[in-house]
Amino acid sequence: MGRIHRETHNKILRRDNNDISEAAVLSTLQHDHLQYKTLPEYPKKEKNIPKSAKSSDYLWNLLCEYDFHSILIMHYSSRWRGGCVEFACSPPGLRGSPPRSPKTCTLINFRLIARPVSRHTRAEEVMHLAVVACGNRLDETLTMVKSALLFSLKKIKFHIFAEDPLAPQFEERLNQWPRSISAKFQYRIYPISFSVGNADEWKKLFKPCAAQRLFLPVILKDVDSLLYVDTDVLFLRPMDDIWNLLKSFNGTQLAAMAPEHEVPKIGWYSRFARHPFYGVTGVNSGVMLMNLTRIRSTLFKNSMIPSGLSWDDLLHPLYQKYKNHITWGDQDLLNIIFHYNPERLFIFPCQWNYRPDHCMYGSNCKGAEEEGVSILHGNRGVYHDDKQPAFKVVYDAIRDFPFEENMFQSLFYPIQTKFLDTVNTLCGRIPQVFLKQIEKTMRKVYEEKVVHHVRPHK
Repeated sequence: MGRIHRETHNKILRRDNNDISEAAVLSTLQHDHLQYKTLPEYPKKEKNIPKSAKSSDYLWNLLCEYDFHSILIMHYSSRWRGGCVEFACSPPGLRGSPPRSPKTCTLINFRLIARPVSRHTRAEEVMHLAVVACGNRLDETLTMVKSALLFSLKKIKFHIFAEDPLAPQFEERLNQWPRSISAKFQYRIYPISFSVGNADEWKKLFKPCAAQRLFLPVILKDVDSLLYVDTDVLFLRPMDDIWNLLKSFNGTQLAAMAPEHEVPKIGWYSRFARHPFYGVTGVNSGVMLMNLTRIRSTLFKNSMIPSGLSWDDLLHPLYQKYKNHITWGDQDLLNIIFHYNPERLFIFPCQWNYRPDHCMYGSNCKGAEEEGVSILHGNRGVYHDDKQPAFKVVYDAIRDFPFEENMFQSLFYPIQTKFLDTVNTLCGRIPQVFLKQIEKTMRKVYEEKVVHHVRPHK
């Protein structure tokens, strides 16, 4: 800890335990010109709060934790009197483990005092996420954006490509979100545009506007790396975690996707494709992590020009050659590109792009069985019909969750309860696959809120 910070810490420790009141602590901190911030209280409906803890006779103890050189002052009932409480904040329904291990240990509320920020602090890293929305995809897209913001830690910049009628609707809805949420993201809305070939032809390829993703490296010239997702994607863990996979790329890899299927004998590409595709089962482009800088500087091998072509020079001739042989539009074109350039692709496991195909023919995503679903991809329209209600339960819960409410009480528990109605369906019979990761994520969100940086007054 820095000099001022250590001195403040010692002043607090020198106080008699009975004198460690909120006013006394804050007075000491203000004297040393350290800023503090009040964080949200835990729900007062928490069942494990002892009656004695509801009185105003609380003792402020110093947390024995110096993560990021921050001091956390925790508000406990007087039963924790004496000594330093070593305790990690737990979300409702979980238990902490302070020394002497009482059976219950409930955090009532807390304050954070952060160290002064150095003038040389590195600029905050921003993650970039792109999505393309056309037709009736407004609500679905906003639900995806919401899921990313609920769980992610670093700030996100959203690049939203939308048809002209949707653009003002996106602005209106995003600007209505609470200030505490809007502080976590930036956004820019772009018109649908295609730099080469016939725009109307590209726009109708597979689904409306889906081919727009092929042109992201050309349009977003100032963006180094990017995560593209379809509108029907939901994050069940921080986007930070898939963003960190960029660090796993080797020297030649420039994009990452998940396999289209885990079982070749029931996979679409391995049975029906009339064009080259990646690997044994092909890849699914609904979740695609990209190093755009590498894509822009690479010459891609192909079956047309021996010397290779740049990304923007490759797209149109590739489409012209295969347009009568492709079924899934832009995804098929990506499969053809990486068939000829397999060393350029990083494959991430199926839990990062979990679709109905992973459970409707029997559970075949081992990663999701072990760790839970990380990113849910509700293709086949399953968020909006009753064919796979397990997917719809998650979508409806995130869509309807009110910002700033307790996530365990207003998000996780409703999902858990409604899953009981899906246990007799193909995907609902494995609820742990859907629930494991989102529960783990919510715990992490609470823990991250405990250690929170606050800039000092200038």
